[in-house]
Amino acid sequence: MIDVRKFESLGHADHGWLDARHHFSFADYHDPARMGWGAIRVWNDDAIAAKSGFPPHPHRDMEIITYVRQGAITHQDSIGNQGRTAAGDVQVMSAGTGVRHAEYNLEDEQTTLFQIWVLTDRPNAEPSWGAAKFPKADRSGKFVTLASGYAEDGEALKINSAARVLGATLKAGESAELQLDPARHVYLVATHGAIEVNGVRADARDGVAVTGEAKIAITALDDAEIVLVDAR
Repeated sequence: MIDVRKFESLGHADHGWLDARHHFSFADYHDPARMGWGAIRVWNDDAIAAKSGFPPHPHRDMEIITYVRQGAITHQDSIGNQGRTAAGDVQVMSAGTGVRHAEYNLEDEQTTLFQIWVLTDRPNAEPSWGAAKFPKADRSGKFVTLASGYAEDGEALKINSAARVLGATLKAGESAELQLDPARHVYLVATHGAIEVNGVRADARDGVAVTGEAKIAITALDDAEIVLVDAR
């Protein structure tokens, strides 16, 4: 099954400093048909104004992955971590037993990002944070694992969930394939550019929910950048 959730159908909240689209029910947006996708609980498409951001707030027992599309985000947390993650790069936070964090756009330009929450497989784990650079050239024409709960994905950032976050950049006309477990839940979004997923068209920032497929072939109709999560 391949289900395209059009960008225009997503939940929307404009707070002035934050313009957010919600792929799944979040905060004041509630849709009983979109409570998550397997272990994927949140996928927010956020635009954060310059010199603003999320003040300190708590989380626990959740794997939170941030993929920065434009600008940069600066992280601070209650366990002493601080770091700046720029466009194309990724940060992860395992909230575990509990952590307070803030995410600020300290830049002179708007920052856009995806924030993705995946249910943890290790409740009450020790909280942690990490970030890494993932040059787009390294994922040209193919998928690269950005974050993973599997030991064999040694280069990827670590999360406490049986899930993978992957990224690819495709030029118009290029294709990339992935073998899938049909029982798993896959969700993907193109940050820009139209794509086809097993022949089904999705435009930039549409959500594509996949399950029951043993393989997907993604073809870029325009130059495209894709973020994909494979979860239980």
